[in-house]
Amino acid sequence: METNQDYNSSPTPKFNDNPNFFQSSTAKILMVGLLTLVLLIPLQYVKSLIFERSERQKEVVNEINSKWGGQVYFCGPILKVPYSTYTENKLIDEKTKQVTIQRSRIDQFAYFLPNELNADVNVNTLEKNRSNYESVVYNSAMKFKGNYTYPSFGDNALPENIHWDKATILIKTNNIKSITGGVTVNIGGKKYSFEPAPSDKENDTLSSLETQPVNLITAFTTGPASFDLNINYKGSEKIAIVPIGKMTHASMTSNWPSPSFDGSFLPENSNITEKGFSANWKVSHLNRSFGQQHFGSLPNLQANTFDVKFLIPVNQYQQNERASKYGFLVIGLTFLVFFLIQSVSKIAIHIFQYSMIGLALIMFYTLLISITEHSTFRLAYIIAGISVVVMIALYSISILKNKKFPAFIAISLSALYSFIYVIIQLENYALLVGSIGLFAILGAVMYFSRKIEWK
Repeated sequence: METNQDYNSSPTPKFNDNPNFFQSSTAKILMVGLLTLVLLIPLQYVKSLIFERSERQKEVVNEINSKWGGQVYFCGPILKVPYSTYTENKLIDEKTKQVTIQRSRIDQFAYFLPNELNADVNVNTLEKNRSNYESVVYNSAMKFKGNYTYPSFGDNALPENIHWDKATILIKTNNIKSITGGVTVNIGGKKYSFEPAPSDKENDTLSSLETQPVNLITAFTTGPASFDLNINYKGSEKIAIVPIGKMTHASMTSNWPSPSFDGSFLPENSNITEKGFSANWKVSHLNRSFGQQHFGSLPNLQANTFDVKFLIPVNQYQQNERASKYGFLVIGLTFLVFFLIQSVSKIAIHIFQYSMIGLALIMFYTLLISITEHSTFRLAYIIAGISVVVMIALYSISILKNKKFPAFIAISLSALYSFIYVIIQLENYALLVGSIGLFAILGAVMYFSRKIEWK
Protein backbone atom coordinates (compact mmCIF):
# COMPACT_ATOMS: atom_id res chain seq x y z
CA MET A 1 0.00 0.00 0.00
CA GLU A 2 1.39 3.27 -1.09
CA THR A 3 1.88 5.88 1.63
CA ASN A 4 1.72 9.63 1.12
CA GLN A 5 4.97 11.43 1.73
CA ASP A 6 4.66 14.19 4.39
CA TYR A 7 6.17 17.22 2.76
CA ASN A 8 5.43 19.32 5.89
CA SER A 9 7.49 17.22 8.21
CA SER A 10 10.01 20.03 8.84
CA PRO A 11 9.30 22.12 12.02
CA THR A 12 7.44 25.39 11.64
CA PRO A 13 9.73 28.42 12.42
CA LYS A 14 8.81 30.37 15.58
CA PHE A 15 8.70 34.14 15.41
CA ASN A 16 9.50 36.28 18.46
CA ASP A 17 6.32 38.12 19.39
CA ASN A 18 8.16 40.35 21.88
CA PRO A 19 9.55 43.49 20.20
CA ASN A 20 13.00 44.83 20.88
CA PHE A 21 13.15 46.73 24.21
CA PHE A 22 14.46 49.86 22.50
CA GLN A 23 11.34 49.89 20.33
CA SER A 24 9.00 49.68 23.31
CA SER A 25 7.00 52.56 24.72
CA THR A 26 8.89 52.31 28.00
CA ALA A 27 12.24 52.79 26.29
CA LYS A 28 10.91 55.72 24.28
CA ILE A 29 9.58 57.38 27.43
CA LEU A 30 12.96 56.95 29.14
CA MET A 31 14.85 58.38 26.16
CA VAL A 32 12.54 61.37 25.81
CA GLY A 33 12.75 62.00 29.56
CA LEU A 34 16.56 61.80 29.45
CA LEU A 35 16.63 64.18 26.48
CA THR A 36 14.44 66.63 28.41
CA LEU A 37 16.96 66.62 31.25
CA VAL A 38 19.88 67.06 28.82
CA LEU A 39 18.17 70.09 27.27
CA LEU A 40 18.22 71.77 30.69
CA ILE A 41 21.93 72.39 30.09
CA PRO A 42 21.51 74.82 27.14
CA LEU A 43 18.44 76.24 28.90
CA GLN A 44 20.65 77.07 31.88
CA TYR A 45 23.09 78.82 29.55
CA VAL A 46 20.21 80.95 28.31
CA LYS A 47 19.32 81.85 31.91
CA SER A 48 22.96 82.80 32.52
CA LEU A 49 22.84 85.05 29.46
CA ILE A 50 19.73 86.78 30.80
CA PHE A 51 21.40 87.25 34.19
CA GLU A 52 24.53 88.65 32.55
CA ARG A 53 22.53 91.17 30.50
CA SER A 54 20.54 92.09 33.60
CA GLU A 55 23.70 92.78 35.59
CA ARG A 56 25.03 94.86 32.72
CA GLN A 57 21.83 96.90 32.80
CA LYS A 58 22.28 97.53 36.53
CA GLU A 59 25.82 98.75 35.92
CA VAL A 60 24.69 101.13 33.19
CA VAL A 61 21.75 102.38 35.28
CA ASN A 62 24.03 103.00 38.27
CA GLU A 63 26.43 104.90 36.02
CA ILE A 64 23.63 107.06 34.59
CA ASN A 65 22.20 107.71 38.04
CA SER A 66 25.56 108.59 39.57
CA LYS A 67 26.20 111.20 36.88
CA TRP A 68 22.69 112.64 36.98
CA GLY A 69 22.03 112.34 40.72
CA GLY A 70 21.30 109.47 43.05
CA GLN A 71 18.60 108.86 45.62
CA VAL A 72 17.51 111.89 47.61
CA TYR A 73 17.24 111.97 51.39
CA PHE A 74 16.09 115.19 53.06
CA CYS A 75 15.84 116.06 56.75
CA GLY A 76 15.26 119.66 57.74
CA PRO A 77 15.14 122.47 58.44
CA ILE A 78 16.42 122.03 61.99
CA LEU A 79 17.12 124.84 64.45
CA LYS A 80 20.62 124.41 65.88
CA VAL A 81 21.50 126.41 69.03
CA PRO A 82 24.91 126.21 70.76
CA TYR A 83 25.13 126.20 74.55
CA SER A 84 27.76 125.61 77.19
CA THR A 85 27.93 123.45 80.30
CA TYR A 86 30.54 123.52 83.04
CA THR A 87 32.11 120.83 85.18
CA GLU A 88 34.02 121.44 88.43
CA ASN A 89 37.06 119.46 89.51
CA LYS A 90 38.65 119.75 92.97
CA LEU A 91 42.45 119.90 92.97
CA ILE A 92 44.25 119.37 96.34
CA ASP A 93 47.83 120.52 96.88
CA GLU A 94 49.60 117.69 98.77
CA LYS A 95 51.96 120.08 100.57
CA THR A 96 49.65 122.87 101.60
CA LYS A 97 46.43 120.82 101.55
CA GLN A 98 44.84 123.76 99.77
CA VAL A 99 41.77 122.97 97.66
CA THR A 100 41.40 124.60 94.26
CA ILE A 101 38.26 124.33 92.17
CA GLN A 102 38.86 124.13 88.41
CA ARG A 103 35.97 124.78 86.05
CA SER A 104 35.92 123.24 82.55
CA ARG A 105 33.68 124.51 79.79
CA ILE A 106 32.03 122.13 77.35
CA ASP A 107 30.44 123.56 74.22
CA GLN A 108 27.49 121.60 72.85
CA PHE A 109 24.53 122.00 70.50
CA ALA A 110 20.82 121.70 70.96
CA TYR A 111 18.59 120.74 68.03
CA PHE A 112 14.96 121.82 67.81
CA LEU A 113 12.58 120.44 65.19
CA PRO A 114 9.70 122.46 63.71
CA ASN A 115 6.36 122.63 65.47
CA GLU A 116 4.61 122.54 62.11
CA LEU A 117 6.01 121.42 58.74
CA ASN A 118 4.23 121.59 55.39
CA ALA A 119 5.98 120.06 52.38
CA ASP A 120 4.98 120.47 48.75
CA VAL A 121 7.03 118.37 46.32
CA ASN A 122 6.76 118.26 42.54
CA VAL A 123 8.72 115.60 40.63
CA ASN A 124 9.21 115.58 36.87
CA THR A 125 10.62 112.25 35.65
CA LEU A 126 12.68 111.57 32.54
CA GLU A 127 13.81 108.33 30.91
CA LYS A 128 17.50 108.20 30.06
CA ASN A 129 18.64 105.61 27.49
CA ARG A 130 22.10 104.29 26.78
CA SER A 131 22.50 101.55 24.17
CA ASN A 132 19.74 99.07 25.01
CA TYR A 133 19.34 100.14 28.64
CA GLU A 134 17.17 102.76 30.27
CA SER A 135 16.91 104.46 33.65
CA VAL A 136 14.39 106.79 35.28
CA VAL A 137 15.74 110.10 36.59
CA TYR A 138 13.93 113.19 37.81
CA ASN A 139 13.99 116.89 38.61
CA SER A 140 12.31 117.73 41.91
CA ALA A 141 11.20 121.04 43.37
CA MET A 142 10.62 120.97 47.14
CA LYS A 143 8.92 123.72 49.10
CA PHE A 144 8.82 123.64 52.89
CA LYS A 145 6.89 125.96 55.18
CA GLY A 146 6.31 125.84 58.91
CA ASN A 147 7.21 127.37 62.26
CA TYR A 148 9.25 126.85 65.41
CA THR A 149 8.05 127.38 68.94
CA TYR A 150 10.40 129.17 71.32
CA PRO A 151 13.17 126.67 72.26
CA SER A 152 13.05 125.33 75.79
CA PHE A 153 16.29 124.04 77.29
CA GLY A 154 14.78 122.97 80.61
CA ASP A 155 17.50 121.75 82.97
CA ASN A 156 20.02 121.16 80.19
CA ALA A 157 21.50 124.66 80.28
CA LEU A 158 21.27 127.90 82.24
CA PRO A 159 19.86 130.89 80.30
CA GLU A 160 23.18 132.76 80.47
CA ASN A 161 24.98 129.80 78.89
CA ILE A 162 22.80 129.70 75.77
CA HIS A 163 24.39 131.40 72.75
CA TRP A 164 21.31 132.66 70.92
CA ASP A 165 23.39 134.90 68.68
CA LYS A 166 25.16 131.87 67.19
CA ALA A 167 22.06 129.83 66.32
CA THR A 168 21.83 128.41 62.76
CA ILE A 169 19.44 126.45 60.54
CA LEU A 170 20.61 122.96 59.56
CA ILE A 171 19.73 120.52 56.75
CA LYS A 172 20.87 116.90 56.63
CA THR A 173 20.93 115.31 53.16
CA ASN A 174 22.73 112.48 51.42
CA ASN A 175 24.09 114.01 48.24
CA ILE A 176 24.69 117.74 47.97
CA LYS A 177 26.06 117.47 44.42
CA SER A 178 22.56 116.69 43.11
CA ILE A 179 21.19 120.00 44.43
CA THR A 180 20.49 122.49 41.64
CA GLY A 181 20.72 126.22 42.29
CA GLY A 182 21.09 127.91 45.64
CA VAL A 183 19.26 127.03 48.83
CA THR A 184 17.86 129.73 51.11
CA VAL A 185 15.51 129.91 54.08
CA ASN A 186 13.38 132.90 55.08
CA ILE A 187 12.86 133.18 58.83
CA GLY A 188 11.83 136.22 60.85
CA GLY A 189 11.50 138.24 57.66
CA LYS A 190 15.16 137.74 56.73
CA LYS A 191 16.68 135.43 54.12
CA TYR A 192 19.67 133.21 54.91
CA SER A 193 21.73 131.11 52.49
CA PHE A 194 22.94 127.57 53.16
CA GLU A 195 26.54 126.48 52.78
CA PRO A 196 28.21 123.06 53.17
CA ALA A 197 29.24 122.47 56.77
CA PRO A 198 31.26 119.81 58.62
CA SER A 199 29.29 117.12 60.37
CA ASP A 200 28.87 117.18 64.14
CA LYS A 201 29.52 113.43 64.33
CA GLU A 202 32.35 111.18 63.18
CA ASN A 203 31.67 108.68 60.38
CA ASP A 204 28.50 110.51 59.41
CA THR A 205 27.28 109.27 56.02
CA LEU A 206 25.10 112.36 55.53
CA SER A 207 26.12 115.81 54.37
CA SER A 208 25.24 119.00 56.23
CA LEU A 209 24.06 122.35 54.93
CA GLU A 210 24.04 125.22 57.42
CA THR A 211 23.26 128.93 57.44
CA GLN A 212 25.13 131.77 58.99
CA PRO A 213 23.95 132.77 62.52
CA VAL A 214 20.24 133.60 62.62
CA ASN A 215 18.74 136.49 64.59
CA LEU A 216 16.38 134.50 66.83
CA ILE A 217 15.45 137.48 68.96
CA THR A 218 13.76 139.09 65.95
CA ALA A 219 12.25 135.79 64.79
CA PHE A 220 10.38 135.10 68.03
CA THR A 221 9.20 138.62 68.86
CA THR A 222 5.60 137.94 67.82
CA GLY A 223 5.28 134.27 68.79
CA PRO A 224 6.27 131.17 66.77
CA ALA A 225 8.98 131.83 64.18
CA SER A 226 7.68 131.08 60.68
CA PHE A 227 9.97 129.93 57.91
CA ASP A 228 9.86 128.90 54.27
CA LEU A 229 12.54 127.02 52.37
CA ASN A 230 12.93 125.96 48.71
CA ILE A 231 15.36 123.34 47.43
CA ASN A 232 15.67 121.60 44.04
CA TYR A 233 17.27 118.23 43.35
CA LYS A 234 18.33 116.18 40.34
CA GLY A 235 17.92 112.60 41.43
CA SER A 236 16.93 109.05 40.56
CA GLU A 237 15.20 105.99 41.98
CA LYS A 238 13.86 107.39 45.25
CA ILE A 239 12.93 110.41 47.38
CA ALA A 240 12.95 110.00 51.17
CA ILE A 241 11.79 112.79 53.50
CA VAL A 242 11.84 112.79 57.30
CA PRO A 243 8.59 114.17 58.80
CA ILE A 244 10.33 116.18 61.52
CA GLY A 245 7.38 118.50 62.29
CA LYS A 246 5.37 117.94 65.43
CA MET A 247 2.64 117.79 62.82
CA THR A 248 3.80 117.18 59.25
CA HIS A 249 1.61 117.58 56.17
CA ALA A 250 3.20 116.61 52.86
CA SER A 251 1.98 116.38 49.29
CA MET A 252 3.74 115.09 46.19
CA THR A 253 2.77 115.24 42.52
CA SER A 254 4.58 113.70 39.57
CA ASN A 255 4.18 112.60 35.97
CA TRP A 256 5.43 109.09 36.84
CA PRO A 257 2.54 106.58 36.40
CA SER A 258 3.81 103.72 38.57
CA PRO A 259 5.21 104.95 41.90
CA SER A 260 6.07 102.65 44.78
CA PHE A 261 5.30 104.04 48.25
CA ASP A 262 7.71 102.83 50.89
CA GLY A 263 9.34 103.82 54.14
CA SER A 264 7.88 104.09 57.61
CA PHE A 265 4.80 106.06 56.60
CA LEU A 266 2.40 105.37 53.74
CA PRO A 267 0.29 108.18 52.24
CA GLU A 268 -3.13 108.87 53.68
CA ASN A 269 -4.48 108.99 50.16
CA SER A 270 -3.10 108.73 46.66
CA ASN A 271 -4.35 108.97 43.09
CA ILE A 272 -2.46 107.12 40.36
CA THR A 273 -3.28 107.46 36.67
CA GLU A 274 -1.50 106.85 33.37
CA LYS A 275 -0.42 110.50 33.40
CA GLY A 276 1.10 110.51 36.89
CA PHE A 277 0.20 110.46 40.55
CA SER A 278 -0.52 112.61 43.57
CA ALA A 279 -0.20 111.60 47.21
CA ASN A 280 -0.63 113.16 50.65
CA TRP A 281 0.88 112.30 54.01
CA LYS A 282 -0.08 113.35 57.53
CA VAL A 283 2.35 112.39 60.29
CA SER A 284 2.19 113.32 63.97
CA HIS A 285 5.11 113.29 66.40
CA LEU A 286 3.20 110.53 68.21
CA ASN A 287 3.70 108.27 65.16
CA ARG A 288 7.50 108.51 65.32
CA SER A 289 10.28 107.14 67.48
CA PHE A 290 12.05 110.48 68.13
CA GLY A 291 11.20 113.71 69.95
CA GLN A 292 11.18 117.36 68.94
CA GLN A 293 14.37 118.40 70.71
CA HIS A 294 17.78 116.80 71.12
CA PHE A 295 20.74 117.89 73.24
CA GLY A 296 24.37 117.08 72.59
CA SER A 297 23.94 115.38 69.21
CA LEU A 298 21.30 114.81 66.56
CA PRO A 299 20.31 111.14 66.22
CA ASN A 300 20.21 109.33 62.91
CA LEU A 301 16.66 109.72 61.59
CA GLN A 302 17.09 107.82 58.31
CA ALA A 303 14.81 105.00 59.44
CA ASN A 304 11.90 107.43 59.91
CA THR A 305 11.02 108.54 56.38
CA PHE A 306 8.20 108.42 53.90
CA ASP A 307 9.58 107.27 50.56
CA VAL A 308 8.52 107.26 46.94
CA LYS A 309 10.37 105.06 44.45
CA PHE A 310 10.55 105.93 40.76
CA LEU A 311 11.45 102.59 39.20
CA ILE A 312 10.40 100.68 36.12
CA PRO A 313 7.97 98.15 37.71
CA VAL A 314 8.99 95.02 35.77
CA ASN A 315 11.89 95.56 33.41
CA GLN A 316 12.57 93.52 30.31
CA TYR A 317 15.16 91.27 31.94
CA GLN A 318 12.88 90.39 34.83
CA GLN A 319 10.20 89.39 32.33
CA ASN A 320 12.72 87.32 30.34
CA GLU A 321 13.87 85.64 33.53
CA ARG A 322 10.28 84.77 34.44
CA ALA A 323 9.68 83.35 30.96
CA SER A 324 12.82 81.19 31.09
CA LYS A 325 11.69 79.61 34.37
CA TYR A 326 8.90 77.94 32.41
CA GLY A 327 11.34 76.49 29.84
CA PHE A 328 11.34 73.02 31.41
CA LEU A 329 7.53 73.02 31.41
CA VAL A 330 7.35 74.02 27.73
CA ILE A 331 9.88 71.37 26.65
CA GLY A 332 8.28 68.64 28.74
CA LEU A 333 4.71 69.35 27.59
CA THR A 334 5.73 69.66 23.92
CA PHE A 335 7.57 66.33 24.03
CA LEU A 336 4.54 64.81 25.74
CA VAL A 337 2.27 65.99 22.91
CA PHE A 338 4.60 64.47 20.30
CA PHE A 339 4.84 61.24 22.26
CA LEU A 340 1.06 60.92 22.53
CA ILE A 341 0.69 61.59 18.80
CA GLN A 342 3.37 58.99 18.12
CA SER A 343 1.56 56.44 20.30
CA VAL A 344 -1.85 57.10 18.75
CA SER A 345 -0.76 57.32 15.10
CA LYS A 346 1.96 54.60 15.28
CA ILE A 347 4.30 57.00 13.46
CA ALA A 348 7.92 56.58 14.55
CA ILE A 349 9.67 59.74 15.70
CA HIS A 350 13.44 59.44 16.07
CA ILE A 351 15.19 60.76 19.17
CA PHE A 352 17.20 63.05 16.90
CA GLN A 353 13.98 64.68 15.74
CA TYR A 354 12.97 65.19 19.38
CA SER A 355 16.35 66.89 19.88
CA MET A 356 15.74 69.30 17.00
CA ILE A 357 12.33 70.19 18.40
CA GLY A 358 13.85 70.77 21.87
CA LEU A 359 16.57 73.06 20.49
CA ALA A 360 13.92 75.04 18.59
CA LEU A 361 12.05 75.53 21.88
CA ILE A 362 15.23 76.81 23.55
CA MET A 363 15.85 79.19 20.64
CA PHE A 364 12.60 80.91 21.67
CA TYR A 365 14.34 82.39 24.72
CA THR A 366 17.42 83.63 22.86
CA LEU A 367 15.15 85.25 20.27
CA LEU A 368 13.05 86.75 23.08
CA ILE A 369 15.89 88.44 24.94
CA SER A 370 17.64 89.69 21.80
CA ILE A 371 14.47 91.20 20.31
CA THR A 372 13.36 92.64 23.66
CA GLU A 373 16.49 94.77 23.84
CA HIS A 374 15.34 96.59 20.70
CA SER A 375 11.57 96.66 21.24
CA THR A 376 8.91 96.01 23.86
CA PHE A 377 8.65 92.68 25.65
CA ARG A 378 5.16 92.08 24.25
CA LEU A 379 6.26 92.53 20.63
CA ALA A 380 9.37 90.39 21.20
CA TYR A 381 7.29 87.64 22.79
CA ILE A 382 4.86 87.61 19.85
CA ILE A 383 7.64 87.50 17.23
CA ALA A 384 9.65 84.81 19.04
CA GLY A 385 6.53 82.73 19.74
CA ILE A 386 5.24 82.85 16.16
CA SER A 387 8.71 82.02 14.78
CA VAL A 388 9.14 78.94 16.95
CA VAL A 389 5.56 77.68 16.50
CA VAL A 390 5.80 77.99 12.69
CA MET A 391 9.21 76.30 12.63
CA ILE A 392 8.05 73.32 14.72
CA ALA A 393 4.76 73.04 12.79
CA LEU A 394 6.56 72.90 9.42
CA TYR A 395 9.07 70.41 10.78
CA SER A 396 6.19 68.29 12.12
CA ILE A 397 4.58 68.08 8.67
CA SER A 398 7.66 66.32 7.31
CA ILE A 399 7.83 64.03 10.36
CA LEU A 400 4.16 63.11 10.72
CA LYS A 401 3.36 63.06 6.96
CA ASN A 402 0.05 64.88 7.35
CA LYS A 403 -1.33 68.27 8.33
CA LYS A 404 -3.84 67.27 11.02
CA PHE A 405 -1.34 66.53 13.79
CA PRO A 406 0.99 69.50 13.01
CA ALA A 407 -2.04 71.80 13.20
CA PHE A 408 -2.86 70.37 16.62
CA ILE A 409 0.74 70.86 17.73
CA ALA A 410 0.76 74.49 16.53
CA ILE A 411 -2.49 75.21 18.39
CA SER A 412 -1.19 73.53 21.56
CA LEU A 413 2.10 75.45 21.49
CA SER A 414 0.31 78.75 20.83
CA ALA A 415 -2.03 78.11 23.77
CA LEU A 416 0.91 77.20 26.01
CA TYR A 417 2.92 80.32 25.13
CA SER A 418 -0.19 82.48 25.59
CA PHE A 419 -0.82 80.90 28.99
CA ILE A 420 2.78 81.59 30.10
CA TYR A 421 2.59 85.19 28.88
CA VAL A 422 -0.54 85.76 30.98
CA ILE A 423 1.21 84.34 34.06
CA ILE A 424 4.25 86.58 33.49
CA GLN A 425 2.08 89.70 33.37
CA LEU A 426 0.20 88.80 36.54
CA GLU A 427 1.67 89.57 39.95
CA ASN A 428 -0.83 88.93 42.72
CA TYR A 429 -2.65 86.07 40.95
CA ALA A 430 0.26 84.41 39.11
CA LEU A 431 0.40 81.40 41.44
CA LEU A 432 -3.38 80.89 41.40
CA VAL A 433 -3.73 81.14 37.62
CA GLY A 434 -0.64 78.99 37.08
CA SER A 435 -1.91 76.25 39.39
CA ILE A 436 -5.34 76.20 37.73
CA GLY A 437 -3.77 76.12 34.27
CA LEU A 438 -1.42 73.24 35.11
CA PHE A 439 -4.30 71.32 36.66
CA ALA A 440 -6.29 71.76 33.43
CA ILE A 441 -3.30 70.66 31.31
CA LEU A 442 -2.83 67.55 33.45
CA GLY A 443 -6.52 66.74 33.07
CA ALA A 444 -6.30 67.09 29.28
CA VAL A 445 -3.26 64.79 29.12
CA MET A 446 -5.01 62.18 31.26
CA TYR A 447 -8.08 62.37 29.00
CA PHE A 448 -6.22 61.93 25.70
CA SER A 449 -3.95 59.18 27.03
CA ARG A 450 -6.66 57.11 28.71
CA LYS A 451 -7.13 54.65 25.79
CA ILE A 452 -3.53 54.26 24.67
CA GLU A 453 -2.35 50.65 24.71
CA TRP A 454 1.13 50.65 26.22
CA LYS A 455 2.56 47.65 24.38
